[in-house]
Amino acid sequence: MSETKQYTWDDLRTEGAKSKDGLLMLIHGKVYGISKFLDEHPGGDEVLFGEAGRDATEAFEDVGHSDEAREILDKYYVGEGPEGTAKGAAPAKSAREAAGKAEGGGFTYLLPLAAIAAWFAYKFYSSKDQ
Repeated sequence: MSETKQYTWDDLRTEGAKSKDGLLMLIHGKVYGISKFLDEHPGGDEVLFGEAGRDATEAFEDVGHSDEAREILDKYYVGEGPEGTAKGAAPAKSAREAAGKAEGGGFTYLLPLAAIAAWFAYKFYSSKDQ
């Protein structure tokens, strides 16, 4: 029996998200090679690309996958995740989330919308006075 491969966060972030042929995903502390499942995934391959190279446990559970989906997942098992990820470790941030926080993230996109809404409100109320 072969020894189970132990993956690190660096393995997941670099090796696991760099090419369509080597996508890795961490779910409940286990690493899955999902490249061969891209075309079969009912939610489309974009969902898998978005979670590749990170801890996708929360995303996987939020969807409410069936028992059948969990059995299918077992076929793609390739090894164990980094230490401490088996039981509820905090998911790694995706590149998109990290970029959003680096740019200020939060509600900064609402500022231009608020300015436009204020302008329309001003125009509406000032036209009533005439």
